[in-house]
Amino acid sequence: MKMRYIKLLLSFLIVLTPLAATAQPALIPAPPQLAAKSWILMDANSGEVITEHNADERLPPASLTKLMTSYVLSYWLENGQVSNDDMVTVSKNAWAQNPIFNGSSLMWIEVGKQVSIGELHRGIVVSSGNDACVAVAEYIAGSEASFAQVMNQHAVRLGMKNSHFVNSHGLPDDDHYSSARDMAILSRAILDYPAEYDLYKEKEFTYNGIRQTNRNRLLWSDPSVDGLKTGHTDAAGYCLVSSAEREGMRLISVVMGTKSESARERETQRLLAYGFRFFETHHLYTAGTELSKTRVWKGAADEVSLGVKEEVFLTIPRGQHDQLDATLSVDEVLTAPIREGQEYGELVVSLDGKELVRSPLIALQDVEQGGLVKRLWDAIVLFVLNLIGQK
Repeated sequence: MKMRYIKLLLSFLIVLTPLAATAQPALIPAPPQLAAKSWILMDANSGEVITEHNADERLPPASLTKLMTSYVLSYWLENGQVSNDDMVTVSKNAWAQNPIFNGSSLMWIEVGKQVSIGELHRGIVVSSGNDACVAVAEYIAGSEASFAQVMNQHAVRLGMKNSHFVNSHGLPDDDHYSSARDMAILSRAILDYPAEYDLYKEKEFTYNGIRQTNRNRLLWSDPSVDGLKTGHTDAAGYCLVSSAEREGMRLISVVMGTKSESARERETQRLLAYGFRFFETHHLYTAGTELSKTRVWKGAADEVSLGVKEEVFLTIPRGQHDQLDATLSVDEVLTAPIREGQEYGELVVSLDGKELVRSPLIALQDVEQGGLVKRLWDAIVLFVLNLIGQK
């Protein structure tokens, strides 16, 4: 199909940081090399990976597993399948004194007692309670094994290609694994539930008279960090998934397999510092906003508005925004009926000749067929234009 091309004015707000006013583009050094088995740094809005190392390696995730347990619960809460006020009766499997939990992190729930879903969610996120995870898993799916199947279904749906879960808490199992990239993907999905995401910045939680503090120590040392989760087992080492926002730019960092708590915090801070200092993210276009009008033939209306279906974000090296170029490629002949949401072209954004974004261009409203006279007239005009074009 023939296309016509339209240059598009890029109008957006530059993310304001101390380096944004620099006249020359920033010189980008090589990314830091961390004392860890695997890591990734991703922009939360654009999904752009700024740096990575062994990001697809399958590793034991330890308590990072609880990000998926929390995500599944958030999904059910947002869809009205459960409520924070639902009361869960604690089984022997979920009891804090279950021998498999010996020496691990707990919420300290008691067998036979009832605990609300809201409290259990805090127990998972803030206290990192293995017992709370099992209680939620059994309430949602009937058993932890069935809940693990639900976790794996969500992993497939989210595009987590190197993850497989056999339990809700992350205690070691040879068939239980994930990757740095998958944990970043999962963290982006958790951000879609802001009410539940707010739990991740809570610094402490008291239940059953026991006060516990969040193990993510960056919540105290870095005011831009407001999530997400730590993890540790002998096999996994010390792991940390963090989310931080500075001047409207949000980054997700995943560090897996460091030697100590202080190491996972230090290496995470190195990643975040690199991303915020040398890169910037722009919100280019809002979903549903008109980017262009184009001619409609044989329609009740002569034009239709075109725009992007989803938000368009772009992460680029700092100071290079003036080199961005946007082009709309639109079907040359649009004939009614036109249906809202149907694709009629695409948006392409490039930086210095390199394509960075390609997004479908959709109709923003329906255009029904015009009357008989209108259709006949437009058919004649199209016929004549086609003859002229062939000469």
